[in-house]
Amino acid sequence: MVLGGVAIPSARGPLAHSDGDAVIHALVDAIFGAMASPDLGSRYPDTDAAHLGEDSTRYLHDAVREMRSAGYSLGNADITVVCESPKIAPYRQAIRANLSSVIGCPVECLNIKGKTHEGVDAIGEGRAIEVHAVVLLAPVG
Repeated sequence: MVLGGVAIPSARGPLAHSDGDAVIHALVDAIFGAMASPDLGSRYPDTDAAHLGEDSTRYLHDAVREMRSAGYSLGNADITVVCESPKIAPYRQAIRANLSSVIGCPVECLNIKGKTHEGVDAIGEGRAIEVHAVVLLAPVG
């Protein structure tokens, strides 16, 4: 399983067209959403074989490039991963460092935390993962 560009040992992984990095997908959608731009699925549809197995970091690079072209920088991002496993805390700093490197922002601008569903529904049963990301974009200059 890859989350935030960091490989995490897990007995389960995502069923996805790309590498299924739910953290990066949520962050990219939050950046595009803050600019009122088309979402990830519109840009990189899972019906396009060209994206099969794609490293999601590419999508983040594209979002950052578009963000900068529009005159913004990332003020901060808050990311919540909802899953029973893997636990996020042991990988928190590595994910923050990786995202900081890709985005080109201070690591202090990025927060990531894990929550569970306490055994309830598909997430609680370990069959699904959900990620929420909120970003603040700041005008450059």
